[in-house]
Amino acid sequence: MPVIGRLNIVVTGGAGFIGSHLCDRLVQKGHAVTCVDNLYTGRFENIRPLLNHRNFRFVEGDVREPLAVDGPVDRIYNLACPASPPHYQRDPIGTVKTCVLGALHALELARSTGARVLQASTSEVYGDPEIHPQPESYRGSVNTTGPRACYDEGKRCAEALFFDYRRMYGVPVKVARIFNTYGPRMLENDGRVISNFVVQALRNRPITLYGDGSQTRSFCYVEDLLNGLELLMESDDAVTGPFNLGNPREVTVKEIARMVLEQTGSRSRLAYHPLPQDDPRRRKPEIAAAAQALGWQPRVPLEDGLRSTIDYFALKVATPEVPRPAEKADAVVLANRPPRKRRTALSAVAGQA
Repeated sequence: MPVIGRLNIVVTGGAGFIGSHLCDRLVQKGHAVTCVDNLYTGRFENIRPLLNHRNFRFVEGDVREPLAVDGPVDRIYNLACPASPPHYQRDPIGTVKTCVLGALHALELARSTGARVLQASTSEVYGDPEIHPQPESYRGSVNTTGPRACYDEGKRCAEALFFDYRRMYGVPVKVARIFNTYGPRMLENDGRVISNFVVQALRNRPITLYGDGSQTRSFCYVEDLLNGLELLMESDDAVTGPFNLGNPREVTVKEIARMVLEQTGSRSRLAYHPLPQDDPRRRKPEIAAAAQALGWQPRVPLEDGLRSTIDYFALKVATPEVPRPAEKADAVVLANRPPRKRRTALSAVAGQA
């Protein structure tokens, strides 16, 4: 990645699972990072270690409103959006607004500053796919009126905005379609396969399987994903994507459950429930385009990444969460923004993302 000198980088959704790891990495490389997050699914504790770093700034803000960032901006990573079914279905209209208005505001910031901007899209743009594995040329099979449409269609619209801004205004854009990603800092109640199974196993509770567990997923460790995002961001302006970023190793949901049980030594049993509406039956990325254009390949074996994730959750389950301080001298809060409503954590599970 031919980056010379310090860049000024904005990461929306920077207190979330993927975003906080990205902020860590960028700060460690000497860049100046502004993290924007409304803390709906992001966690303050994810970025707490960075708050005293001279190259890091936290802005508590919502991408559904225009982004007010002082100073020059060279790069924008637009990661802001709840990404698991229980969270994005909790406020579906808010999810659509986050996808669409968030993309619009990131693009407007890029247009006004001359920054390069990357959209974190998703494999959900393919819906319940009729082609397997899924290449970027596949246009998807999405239920536009179903309970997952707020996220699926919101992300598809965001992609359209990105390419329209490139065509109309010459904004340098990048689009990554992120497949299932896992690792430390996942939310324990986010309803995703690995976090769900690991937490249930560590607590010796029944492992929740939907359908017969034969539906497949492809899991990419977070460090591998970050490598792909950076390679894409720092590629030539002509390289726009969209690119699938995910691990092509396909496993059934039941296989993952058994791997988690084996690694944790849990006494949990498998508990079967009806398959939710529009839950994808198969999911596997075709990554030849990213491999050729970016030189990217995932490298962390599932067994190794799963072990690190279990270690993280074992500590989380055993340790009470540190309360967020009432006063944050380190944080910069957007002016003229109405108070953020506190939302209770969700325990429901809506599909196996």
